[in-house]
Amino acid sequence: MMSAPLLQTRGLTKRYGGVTVLRDVSFEVRSGEIHALLGANGAGKSTLCKIISGLVRPTSGSMRLVGDDYDPPTKQHAETAGVEIVQQELNLIGTLSVAENLFLTRLPQRAGMLHSRLLEEQSREVLDRFGLNDVRAHTLVETLGVGRQQMVEIATALARQCRLLILDEPTAALSGRESEQLFGHLRRLRDSGVGILYISHRLDEVSALTDRITILRDGKFVATHATESMTTDLMVERMSGESLGSDASTHTSHAREEVALSVRSLDCGMVREVSLDVRSGERLGITGLVGSGRTELLRAIFGAEVATSGEVALRGESRGRRFRSPSEAVAAGIAMVTEDRKQNGLLLSQPISTNTTLSSLRKRFSRWGLIDRRGEQNVSQQWVDDLETRCESIDQAVGTLSGGNQQKVAVAKWLVRDADVFLFDEPTRGIDVAARKRIYRLLESLARSGKASVIVSSDLEELFETCDAIAVMCNGRLAATFPRDQWSQEKIMQACFSGYVK
Repeated sequence: MMSAPLLQTRGLTKRYGGVTVLRDVSFEVRSGEIHALLGANGAGKSTLCKIISGLVRPTSGSMRLVGDDYDPPTKQHAETAGVEIVQQELNLIGTLSVAENLFLTRLPQRAGMLHSRLLEEQSREVLDRFGLNDVRAHTLVETLGVGRQQMVEIATALARQCRLLILDEPTAALSGRESEQLFGHLRRLRDSGVGILYISHRLDEVSALTDRITILRDGKFVATHATESMTTDLMVERMSGESLGSDASTHTSHAREEVALSVRSLDCGMVREVSLDVRSGERLGITGLVGSGRTELLRAIFGAEVATSGEVALRGESRGRRFRSPSEAVAAGIAMVTEDRKQNGLLLSQPISTNTTLSSLRKRFSRWGLIDRRGEQNVSQQWVDDLETRCESIDQAVGTLSGGNQQKVAVAKWLVRDADVFLFDEPTRGIDVAARKRIYRLLESLARSGKASVIVSSDLEELFETCDAIAVMCNGRLAATFPRDQWSQEKIMQACFSGYVK
């Protein structure tokens, strides 16, 4: 490896409103090295890479690229400087051919027209160089499998002059053979002097492929180590840091003996053979790495994705079933507060009153096809008062409320329905600290009244504060469940990575 740094960052900080997601991060990537960037969910990896690649501007701090000041205002400026990023979410245009995607911003022309033969030749050269001999240049991208699309996306980045290549979970959709093919190409790139910044939660890959490792935790730089000096256990230990576990004496469990939700051997897409029980009044947290199957599990329980096998049983039921739609789950007494409340949880242009009673119109507020407006108004006002929702009136459009108050309305509509089991997907994402505390009090209130809650969150500190037990999803399976008196951040992190370590 060359000793001169290719990229240097100094004091990079990024704030969104009052939340600091990256704090004073300084590190460097050398030419001719594969440099791993590790950290748990929310550690700041993606934000750092977006800053380096021009997708996000830092709040403060500076960068240098090959010794020169580097401050890309856009992704295009970063690409001109030789910095390419391939994110986990594919960025290809499925209705265009492979060749058109490879050279989308610089299609060869002749007399103002597309030079098809030259495009074919240039594309074939790139595909062959990248080992994609089986992919035809004129094939529509949407007809390729996800793994092949991922390889085409990486080839697209490398078709341009590249000094620094950033890869975010590049093997998540690849087969073992495709991964080995990619690793061989990355090693050749490294040997040619390209610097590679590599994000992956597959720690065996990191050990086998990379030269150095930088670890982030809670938005801060922890350390940079030579890969050969690190075991996978040490990597997890550095990522987890000190145990966060809150004092058990400050937490009151309201869990009862009766099982409110029983899931047995549920299979749905990437979710495989998941079984769990949640008692009345219990708050079960679910965590895991991005892509572990957390949200997919909630959707399978709720019928938003139809399970292929397994069953769900509710309080008092002797036989389980698989819900074929959310309406069936709602009728049975299950509520789901989705991660994206604006897209899937609320009607933003409608007033608080309409949103609050939406899930219960037929059950409580409709008779002979007429809506009981007075009853709707009274109940909506009651829940605005009980949840301390800040608004001008119940006629205010939900889209004009703050994030925390929108979340209260999203929960209120299920309280009106009197659901028995609540599924929460990232219940405090995008809301401020004060609003978070109010949501925590709401979860406590639900537990006290005997409601069962399943809470998916990327924020371990949040789960430590609110839950009675924490289950860990890993690679589509339930890896472990920790009661409150047995968990620690390190144990949970070990479980999060357990399915990716041989």
